[in-house]
Formats: sequence, C-alpha cells, structure tokens
Amino acid sequence: MLVDTQPATHQHLPASQEVRDQWVDAQLIGVLMDNVTPSLISGLLVLPVMVYLMAGEVNSLVLGGWVLVMFLVLAYRYRMVGIYRLQYDNMEGPSRVEFMRRYGWTWPVSGLCWGVSVWLTSMNMSISTLFVCGLVVLGHGLMSLTSFSAYLKVFKGYTSALLGSTLVGILLPLAMGLVSMAELNLMLSLVALLLIFWWLLRSAGLRLHQIHRSSFELQFSNQELIDSLTQQTRASLRAVATKNRFLASAAHDLRQPVHALSLYADWLATEPEMARDIAPRILQSTRAINELFDSLFDLTRIDAGNYKVKLQHVDVRALLADVALQFEPVAAGKSLSLRTHARATTIWADPVVLRRILGNLVSNALRHTHQGGVLLGLRHRTDMLVFEVWDTGVGIAREHQQAIFQEFFRVSQHQGTEDSLGLGLTIVSKLTTLMGYQLALSSTANKGSVFRVMLPAFTQTETPQVLAA
Repeated sequence: MLVDTQPATHQHLPASQEVRDQWVDAQLIGVLMDNVTPSLISGLLVLPVMVYLMAGEVNSLVLGGWVLVMFLVLAYRYRMVGIYRLQYDNMEGPSRVEFMRRYGWTWPVSGLCWGVSVWLTSMNMSISTLFVCGLVVLGHGLMSLTSFSAYLKVFKGYTSALLGSTLVGILLPLAMGLVSMAELNLMLSLVALLLIFWWLLRSAGLRLHQIHRSSFELQFSNQELIDSLTQQTRASLRAVATKNRFLASAAHDLRQPVHALSLYADWLATEPEMARDIAPRILQSTRAINELFDSLFDLTRIDAGNYKVKLQHVDVRALLADVALQFEPVAAGKSLSLRTHARATTIWADPVVLRRILGNLVSNALRHTHQGGVLLGLRHRTDMLVFEVWDTGVGIAREHQQAIFQEFFRVSQHQGTEDSLGLGLTIVSKLTTLMGYQLALSSTANKGSVFRVMLPAFTQTETPQVLAA
C-alpha cells in the first residue's frame, strides 16, 4: 500500500485518485531531474564569463563571495543529482515527492544567486556589464520554461527568486537615489518590461505544466485500462480452466457408478429372476449418481469461495456399506476382495463429501491393485477418528508421494492408469482441506498403500450450523 504523502487538503480525494496523483507527480519529478544537468552545465559555462566582465567593476571581496556562493550552490546541486540517480531514480510515488521536499529549496536559492548578479552591477551602473547580466537572467528564465515547468512548485520558486531578485537589483539604485533624471525613464521601462516578461513566463510555464500533467494522466489511465483488460483476460482463462477441471472431475467421478449400473443392467438382462436382488442395487447406484451430480456442481461453488458444507449425523457402517456396494462390481471383475470394518459409530459430517472422499480412495486402490484386495475401515484414536483405505497394490514410490495429489498426475509405469484422468486424489485433497480433515499416506513400492483421512476432534462438534468454505 502506498503511503499518503499529499497535503492535508487532499485527504478527501478517493484512494485511486491519490495513487494517480502520486504516480503523475513522480513522473513529473523524473522529467524535471532529467533537465537539471543541462542547466548546471550552462551555469558553469556562463559563470567565468560573468566574472571576467564584473572583475574591476565590482568590489573584489564582494565578487569573490558571490563566486564562492555560486560555486557551492552548483556543487551541491550536482551532488543532489547524484543522490537522485543512485537512490530515487528507480523509485516511484512518495519517495520522489519526499526527495523534492528535501532538496526543492535548491532551485529558489540558485535563482536568487543568479539574480544577485544584477544587484552587483546595478550599483556600478556599467551599461555593458548590466546588459550582459540582464541577458543571463533572461536566458535562465527562458531555460526554466523548458527545464523546470514540468514540476510547477519548482518552476514557480525558481522564477520568483530569479526575477524577484533581479527586480530588487534594478529598483535598489532608484531607492538609494543613485539614478539621474535622464536614466530614470530607462530604469522604469526596464522594470515594466521585467514585470511583463515575468507574467508571460509564468503563463507559458503553467500551460507547459498542464500539457505534461495531462500527458502522464492519460498514460496512467491507459495503463489502468490495460491492467483491467489483462485481469479480465486472466479471469476468463481461469474460468475456462475451472470449466475444464469441472468436466474432467465429473467424468472421473461418474465413471464408477455408471459402470456399476451398466453391470447390474447386464446382470438383470441375463438373469431376470434376480430382479428382486438387483433392483435395490440399481436404485442405490442411481442415487449415488444423483448425489455425485449434486456434489460436482457444489465444486463450482468451492472454486467461487461460497460452498456450504451441510453437516449432519452420519452412520459410519451405512456409509461404508454404500461405498462398498458401489465398488463391488469393480472388485469382482478383477477378482479382488473388498471389505469394510467399522463398529457402530455416528459421526458429525457431510455424508456426500465424505462418501466422495472415501469413494475416490477406494477407486484409486482398486485401480492399482491386481491381486489381494482392499480394506475400508474406521479406527478410533484418543483425539480423532481415522478412516483408512488399505490395498495390496503396486504401491507408490517415495518420489511420487507428493505429486500424486496434483491435478492430472499419473505414474506412467503403473498399470491401470491408462483410463485415469489423475483427478481422484486431487479431489480427495481438496475436499479434506475443505472439511478440516487431515490426509496422510503410507506406501511402499510393490507392497501396497494405506491412505488415512483423520477427523480431528473439533470437526465432531455437534452444533447445528452450516460451515461456509
């Protein structure tokens, strides 16, 4: 977050406008600092010429003091430019504004020093020297129009000090009575011309400043528009990716119950007399499909951040029996045993989400097991309940045990993964995180695996509430 460095009068501005003003000010300061070095070089070149003309006409001590002050000011401003290049050139907003607060006084001091040269020559009244000094002042005034008008505070401070001190230098002899009546009209004409020049310079500087500011404000608005379009494009790409993941997830989760339903239908077609036994299983598979559809659509709300977990009492034995019923045909088709083990237990959970977690783990175990079987059970511990899915399958090598929870990851050398989209364990990981459960894996290559879903004690608080993701 940017720190507000605007004056108190700007506190009422919207945050976006304050950010814009800070950015624009930073760019204007950058333009100003880019033009400082040429003005310093011109000052160094003009100073010896002025000293040469003023020598012999201006008191040596006074002239020496003025030259020393001018040299110190120029040297300090060179140092200021170096500090800016090293510390502030690559910074934005408040940092550059703070730089101007520290060093902005050097511009009026520089203008004042150049204007003092008119003081020194006006006391002597050498027309040629006074004319040269006047040209130098006019030149610095015109140079400030292009070099300093980008940052209005500096431009006003410099021109006011330069032309104000020049005006005092011209009026000083008049006040001291050192001007004859013949020269009075000339001096008054010079004063009038100086005031007109000052007004024209300030007006032109203000217009140039407005051009600079308008240009950077337009640049800022264009960048905001580009950023907005970029964000919208990224949001669209994320939406497409979410849709693709949703479709892949739906295909993955619906494959097992639909496959089981087709097996039951084939069984019923070949053995109609078994209808009484098969019909409940078909009904159960159909119910599982409907519930999976509901939960898949709920996944879109998880990605949107407004998914609501519907907690209720769940009979663990009935839940495990439903999962086993769904996957029995798959296990039978591979000549594998599928067993469940749990004592009578009622837990506080979302049955649809929990069924999806356990179903995906059982599906993953059956896919990678070619002999033996799969065991789904519930273990009671002191501070938690642990669902476990054991298998005697191919196991998972240590180097893959973290990657298997990533979307679309498959261990290529494992048989049985050809028709897998690599989403089952990703869904398990996402849903366990949503429910506040912990997921653990123990596996040895070629010896089998055990997945554990741990339900901490705090997830079993039986309060009639609906948790929002």
